[in-house]
Amino acid sequence: MPEFRLYNSLSRSIEPFVPGDGTTVKLYTCGPTVYNPAHLGNFRTFLFEDLLRRVLRMRGWAVEQVMNLTDVDDKIIKRASERSISITDLTDPVVETFHADREYLRIQRAEHYPRATAFIPEMIELVKRLEANGIAYKADDGTVYFAIDKFPTYGRLSRLDTREIRAGARVAQDEYAKENAQDFALWKAAKPEDEACGAAWDSPWGRGRPGWHLECSAMAMAILGETLDIHAGGVDLVFPHHEDEIAQSEAATGKPFARFWCHGEFLLTDGAKMAKRVGNVSTVEDLRTNGVSAAALRHFVFSTHYRKQLNLSGGALEASMEAVRRVGDFSDRLSRERAGNAGLAEAADTLIVEATTALSDDLNAPRALGALFDFIHAANKALDAKGTDAGALNRARDAFRQVNAVLDLVPDRGTDDSELATWVEEQLAARAAARAKRDFGEADRVRKVLEDKGIAIEDSPSGTRWKKVH
Repeated sequence: MPEFRLYNSLSRSIEPFVPGDGTTVKLYTCGPTVYNPAHLGNFRTFLFEDLLRRVLRMRGWAVEQVMNLTDVDDKIIKRASERSISITDLTDPVVETFHADREYLRIQRAEHYPRATAFIPEMIELVKRLEANGIAYKADDGTVYFAIDKFPTYGRLSRLDTREIRAGARVAQDEYAKENAQDFALWKAAKPEDEACGAAWDSPWGRGRPGWHLECSAMAMAILGETLDIHAGGVDLVFPHHEDEIAQSEAATGKPFARFWCHGEFLLTDGAKMAKRVGNVSTVEDLRTNGVSAAALRHFVFSTHYRKQLNLSGGALEASMEAVRRVGDFSDRLSRERAGNAGLAEAADTLIVEATTALSDDLNAPRALGALFDFIHAANKALDAKGTDAGALNRARDAFRQVNAVLDLVPDRGTDDSELATWVEEQLAARAAARAKRDFGEADRVRKVLEDKGIAIEDSPSGTRWKKVH
């Protein structure tokens, strides 16, 4: 198997990667802020992280993944205050939606989904360590800040020129401009609106709540230890969030916080970054409503390298829907065939080599997809030529299974709806009766009814098969 290489945002280069202990990858991925359902821009990042997780496991390593759920921050408090409810009442339903959306997109479950509010003691302990090290200080309003001039390597992830920082300037809010690189809040003094919605806790500095950056450092180190193998997230988190995580973690421990930093690029809509404020948001629910399968979105996302911007369009999604239909049809054919030939075995061996090489080269999913479709073309040609070699067919099935275990592109062909299955069989019986009477107009009408319900049918010498397309 080729060497596994990954782009490290810290070094700005592609480097060989192996887990620190040689067996288990300690992976931290920044999860959603649960005040609103995550949009497809968020899920592009989560799909990149799913690809990373699956490739690491393909390599034979175990993965211990932590994805945090930010359930206390400025946005959450503002929304809860507007509705006169607690932050828990606001965030619980959004967490449920996130997991439903994640499962729909077949994103593998992480080992840990810590909620920030469950790790307040660990956050307080981290601030106390920073205070003891002389790097945190309490301001007059009771807020505790991180003094970045006491951390000489601040800015190395984002390549920030710290000489531009105004000495002593402070930033208390979570959502501040990218150019602001002043002392950032670790622990915020409670305000009346924080108390009203249950977003305030006792601490050595008085009632307050954690800063956004503090949350991830505390949860990551509490679960995975003081040095992670990989910390991943969207490119928009490089500064200030990840820069501040590095500063507060390493200032407390004196150890590297993460060996690799990996960032996925933006999903764009008509060339603009997908964000709630510009009104071009699409959600997973929108996908369901419009009959776009998880497989189709996965194909769409993986068709572009994770470090390149990706533009969302209806045409691109339609193309991906057609592509995964081909994958599904081929999967069905592989399951039906009984034997292969030397050409099929050769195509299978080529797929394993090319897909493994591509995925090991900084998660080059577009190249792996190309190898998969080349295989499908070659395999169909070989199967058309017939053969008697059951071993060759098994090699093809195994190669396809291995690659699909990473990309997960086979559409869900089955249905758990027995009523739907009964209805479809009734329609097919009516169509067969019409064809027997040579009433082809009626037969076409039944086919159209089925298609309108998302059911595709295929006539063959052995009878009519059907499948749920969407």
